[in-house]
Amino acid sequence: MKSHSLRVAIGAALFGLSALATAKPLVVCTEASPEGFDIVQYTAATTADASSETVFNRLVDFTPGTTNIQPGLAESWDISPDGTTYTFHLRKGVKFHTTDYFKPSRDFNADDVVWTFQRQLDPKHPWHDKAQMGFPYFEAMGFKDLLKSVSKTDDYTVVFELNHAEAPFLRDMAMGFTSIYSAEYADQLLKAGTTGDMNTKPIGTGPFILSRYSKDAQIRYKANPDYYKGKPAADPLVFAIATDSNVRMQKLKANECQVALYPKPDDIKALKADANLQVNELEALVVSYVAMNTSHKYLSDVRVRQAIAMALDKNNLVKTLFGEGNATVGTGPYPSTLLGFDSKIADLPHDPEKARELLKAAGVPEGYSFTVFTRNGGGVTNPNPPLAAQLLQADLAKVGLKADIRIMEWGEMVKRAKLGEHDLVFYGWAGDNGDPDNFLSPNLSCDAAKSGENAARWCNKDYDALLLQARTESDSAKRAELYKQAQAIFQKEQPWISLAYPKLFVATRKNVEGFHISPMTNNNFATTEVK
Repeated sequence: MKSHSLRVAIGAALFGLSALATAKPLVVCTEASPEGFDIVQYTAATTADASSETVFNRLVDFTPGTTNIQPGLAESWDISPDGTTYTFHLRKGVKFHTTDYFKPSRDFNADDVVWTFQRQLDPKHPWHDKAQMGFPYFEAMGFKDLLKSVSKTDDYTVVFELNHAEAPFLRDMAMGFTSIYSAEYADQLLKAGTTGDMNTKPIGTGPFILSRYSKDAQIRYKANPDYYKGKPAADPLVFAIATDSNVRMQKLKANECQVALYPKPDDIKALKADANLQVNELEALVVSYVAMNTSHKYLSDVRVRQAIAMALDKNNLVKTLFGEGNATVGTGPYPSTLLGFDSKIADLPHDPEKARELLKAAGVPEGYSFTVFTRNGGGVTNPNPPLAAQLLQADLAKVGLKADIRIMEWGEMVKRAKLGEHDLVFYGWAGDNGDPDNFLSPNLSCDAAKSGENAARWCNKDYDALLLQARTESDSAKRAELYKQAQAIFQKEQPWISLAYPKLFVATRKNVEGFHISPMTNNNFATTEVK
């Protein structure tokens, strides 16, 4: 017994030396700064990459590169026959990050799970009002009405009681807004009166520990030596922020970064021809769109929204932005690969003459100007935002409308759009869980309109009722039919112009291994290494 223990100790020591010897930096060229690190307050993909995919874990995970679920911080779970009670059995021995500002006195347990969800659920929770941006996902996806209670049976068992059965519940539990926080760290911050540190000095159980952040420049992480799946090979992990795709690709070619997110479609052919590089590509769960603020003058009239949609030459815009074969022209609020997509719903035609008739009937004066928000850097849903806005501007001019284009940094644009300052805004959405509800609820529900996450500020009670019914329906065929009815309302009301369903591209150096491109556009580097 003693000799066996000795062999284990020697083996562990040698493994540690080997890991130390092979640890290499991994630099990722990314497109934008995160909004913050308190992930429950935000929905942007860049924020998720910088927080939920690095710092945190969830009870349930997605199998890398898929929309299938697997155990995470919960080793297993039981579901009651009526689908309203979920009992999660937690993993033991998982440790929270140790930093110069927090030293955990215990391992992860049920108290952390209860704290995480009660913070968002209970208005009387001491942390509920500390989130300046609120809890957009939790609210938009109806979790405040879904969760009846979250309680612990013992230190490693947590029970979720639902008010009704919810078909996508387990998939939802793998999303970033369910990331598990340290209740002990939260208590420390609350007592010190420094609750704002939750957004700048995050503590989780994830593969990486945040070490430094310089806005619009760089994020640095060190590998978590106590990560329950084993210390990541990338150490340190660095996010180099560059809004210009050309800059990201130049850095990749110069080996200044080993992964470059979201190359422009025009660059794919040249990247594939470079012997030092490889290109990962995937039919992603992504939609690119223009949201029209239905709370503003004239845009509250469906005829005006239809006129703007008819004025835009969508085929030309998609071809110009994405090139041949890199995107499909959008016709609805989510891609065709998801349950219930209705290919029979006819998109509005490009018809400038009809658009003029509708504008005149709605009383919109000739030369009326709409503000158009767009971002300064390109990404998967819009490779060239300024150009896209100019194409829209040119098409609107042909029907007697003006477009006042406002180009701004991504985080600033999101903030101002949530406040409803725009008339039109170029936006995009990447699915988080492989379920249609994840497109329809966070972006178009009445709850999302209240929080500002629904950039169209559109609220339709019949549409909302269909979403609720679909979430509680376990039969997939019946769910699909309900989603088709919801899409019909969306198409008639036209709160968006659905532009495209783009392909997803990520370029890496040839010696990068273990990276899994995700259909949900999440970028997790826990298993990525530079050989």
